[in-house]
Amino acid sequence: MVTLQLRQLDVPLGQRLLIHDLDWSEFEAILTELGEKRSFRIAYSDGTLEIRMPLPKHERQKSILGDIVKILLEELEIDCECFGSTTFKLKEMNFGIEPDECFYIQNHATMIGKDRLDLLVDPPPDLAIEVDVTSTTQITAYTRLGVPELWVYDGTGLKIYLLQSGEYQESTVSPTFPHLPILEWVSEVLAQSQAIGRSPALRSLRQRIRTLQGSKP
Repeated sequence: MVTLQLRQLDVPLGQRLLIHDLDWSEFEAILTELGEKRSFRIAYSDGTLEIRMPLPKHERQKSILGDIVKILLEELEIDCECFGSTTFKLKEMNFGIEPDECFYIQNHATMIGKDRLDLLVDPPPDLAIEVDVTSTTQITAYTRLGVPELWVYDGTGLKIYLLQSGEYQESTVSPTFPHLPILEWVSEVLAQSQAIGRSPALRSLRQRIRTLQGSKP
């Protein structure tokens, strides 16, 4: 049982709880106590634990973004391993993070059949998705994890960040899908999902990809 002092608690406006001054053993004890069957996400960096309690809107958006990536990979016949909201943590770098969605693409073959991760040996995901990132704790954890491509949706539009020289730089192009207008398509699918529903919006995306593929010489 982890006992927290009131001075360690900071509850900002919105759907986040920050717990300060936690060492690694306390962080791991809290993770154990919370268990795996929970509706919120965590991020830990340098003694600060962030617990995010997403709203239904967040869950819909992150699910659709994950579906977009899966459809793109399937239609383009790109192999992948999907690791969802797996907990990634490494004591040596003092971080822990649970993406909204994440994918092994370039490194998919290495991760086939993996039930447990060892970040001293296993690579980070090739692509991670976050909806409404609101703190430096999360970004710092992703930087230390070394995810090369991070998609962040802030409620108004998608931003693609690429890890370059230890820092994330914004890009208009996804190296995973270099010849596709990802920013435009994501915006359209999310808007369509609000207007006509998730399934018709995703079917429209699938048809667009097939049309584009059929037009290639």
